[in-house]
Amino acid sequence: VQLQASGGGLVQAGGSLRLSCAASASTFVTYGWFRQAPGKEREFVVARRQSDGSTKYSDSVKGRFTISRGNNAVYLQMNNLKPEDTAVYYCAAHSRTLILSVMALDNAYDFWGQGTQVTVSS
Repeated sequence: VQLQASGGGLVQAGGSLRLSCAASASTFVTYGWFRQAPGKEREFVVARRQSDGSTKYSDSVKGRFTISRGNNAVYLQMNNLKPEDTAVYYCAAHSRTLILSVMALDNAYDFWGQGTQVTVSS
């Protein structure tokens, strides 16, 4: 089973991008997005439980980013992008429904996709 992340690119500040995370099978019920900027540790962005639609957002993206469900996939709509959003974005997933308190922990996920680069110019 694989995860495929796509949709990254170069955009000006204030612009938008939509990332996709597609699974090769209907295995996963919790999806998360994390990002890692150069020289920084990987950080949580957003997560979604497919079972009930519960979501968890980091404070830095709340109100600007939206995660939504697809068919064996999730999408991350990123609006009003800022230069500090520049990072490699990683999609992660788990085959079980994670509780909200652990959805932001990268070690809670057992599958990871390759990263997709998002660059926001000022």
